[in-house]
Parts: sequence; structure tokens; C-alpha cells
Amino acid sequence: MTVRILHCHSTFALGGKEARAVRLMNAFGDKAEHTILSATPDFGAREAIDAGVRVKFPTDAPSLTGKPSPARYRQLARYMRGFDLVLTYNWGAMDAVGARRLFPRGCPPLIHAEDGFNSDEAVRLNWKRNLFRQLVLDTAYALVVPSRRLAEIAWEYWHWPDATRISNGIDVAAYAKPPRTSAIPDFKRQKGEVVIGTLAGLRSIKNLPRLVRAFATLPSNTRLVIVGEGPERGVIETEAARCGVSDRVHMPGFLANPHTYLGLFDIFALSSDSEQFPISVVEAMAAGLPVVATDVGDIKAMLPAANQDFILPLGDEPAFANAL
Repeated sequence: MTVRILHCHSTFALGGKEARAVRLMNAFGDKAEHTILSATPDFGAREAIDAGVRVKFPTDAPSLTGKPSPARYRQLARYMRGFDLVLTYNWGAMDAVGARRLFPRGCPPLIHAEDGFNSDEAVRLNWKRNLFRQLVLDTAYALVVPSRRLAEIAWEYWHWPDATRISNGIDVAAYAKPPRTSAIPDFKRQKGEVVIGTLAGLRSIKNLPRLVRAFATLPSNTRLVIVGEGPERGVIETEAARCGVSDRVHMPGFLANPHTYLGLFDIFALSSDSEQFPISVVEAMAAGLPVVATDVGDIKAMLPAANQDFILPLGDEPAFANAL
């Protein structure tokens, strides 16, 4: 029997939650058929799906965006009845959770995954969203989170006492192999150079201009490599130009298989305003890199005692630069 799984995403651009969803799809192999809905028309993660996986990207499915209404929710619920399991991801897919809450008859089990927050909830959670989550999540089969902090939030704000915490994992053995010197396009280490690197979607929540400003205080024998793609690319490039370090900031775009190039860095840096259990930090640890990071999510609990002095309070840019 082939299991029919509906995946509801806020976006299907390749980020942390999408990478986990794709790994799950690939693990199912030919035992499942997947349908992907996205609230925004970004399907960059589809390139990471194995060729043998059966997956659809329908254009005639009900929208995950729009003003909540019984009519919209009835339409979404009717669509969900054609599947054996519904997986929803983050706030952008919460309308699907609401549809099942309002029209549960005939709907399959639903598992909701919360991965973290965008910049609009980085400092303070939105009370309207908290209330909505309280109202609709109680009929979900399970709530899955990657971090201790999110499990605490689920209990304190959403009244979900037993969220299932599944920490992000990687193939550690792959990082034992030496990095490929040509793995980063147009990049070659220079003698005596110190390379600071990061992996991140180029979004405002990652606050990469903060990293650029900290890097700009460092000596000229340092170089910054920012691996990733996203809407903030121009903002980051503008900040590098303003700080006079454009010639020392390398942005190769998105690169798959970080185990092939993370070992080319000397230091890993994370400048985010919000994280939970970032895969990039796990990957940096597997590559044996020291980590300079903002004190967000579970990062302090993830890193060993020797690295604790390099986890800095959010907003203290001089301390962040000094740690680098």
C-alpha cells in the first residue's frame, strides 16, 4: 500500500525545515506519494528530492493564504480527505490546521511541526497567533519541535504539554573526510589567511549585516564566506560595501553538501536574531570548528564548555566582533 502524504509549507525554498521534509520524503522512497502545497510560490527545495520519489506540486489545490473563513477552511478540509496523513510546517501552514479543527470529519491525522520564528516574532511572540495556535492545535495528532526552547514555548504559550522534540541531525561520518579545495566556486585559501564562514538563508532573521559589521573590525588577513541565497543578498552586499570590505566578503550562493567545504573555514559564525536548534551549528561542530554565535535558541546547550565564552548576548555587536 502506498501512503499518500500531504505536506503544507509556508514556503518550499531550501531552508532547515524544507531540508528535513525532503530527507523524510527521500527516506520513504517508493512507499509514499507526496503532494506539496506552499503558501508562497517558491519551490527551490524540489531539486533536493530524489529522482525515484513520487511527488506532485498541484496548481489547482486550495490556497494556504487568505483571510480565515469557514468557506476556505471547508475547501481545505475537503482537499485533505484525499490523503492518509497531513504534515504542516510553521505558521504559514496554520490555516490547514485550522481547517482540520473546524471540519474534522473524514480528515486524516495531522502532525504539525514548528521550526521557529521569522523576524516579526523574533523578540516577542504575536499574541493573536498564540491564541490561534491554542484554538486549533488541540486536534493535531502531534506537535513536533527541534529545540528545548520551542518545547517550553509550546507548553507556556500554546498549552501543549508534551510536544515531541526531535533535534536536528546530520551524517557526522561525512565530515571526517578532508574538504574539497574546489568545493566553493571562485574561492581559494591564501597563505596566512583566516577564513570565517557561515551557512544561512539570506533572510532578515539571520541578521547577516551584523556579521559583516563585526567582520569589518578584523585585520586584513581575514576573509568572510557567506554560503546561502535569499532576498537579503543585496542588503548584505550593500553593508559590505559601506564597511569597505566587499573585496574580502565572498558570497557563492547556495551550495549543497556542506561536508565538502565546511572544513575550509577556520571559524564558524552565526549572527541570527532567532534560532532553535540550527543544523549549521551541528555541521560546524562535526567539522571541528569553533563557533561564534548569538545567544539564541538551544545554542548554549548544544556547544561544549570550551565554546561558551564565544556565545554573545543578542544585540551586543562589539562583544560579537571581539569574540571573532
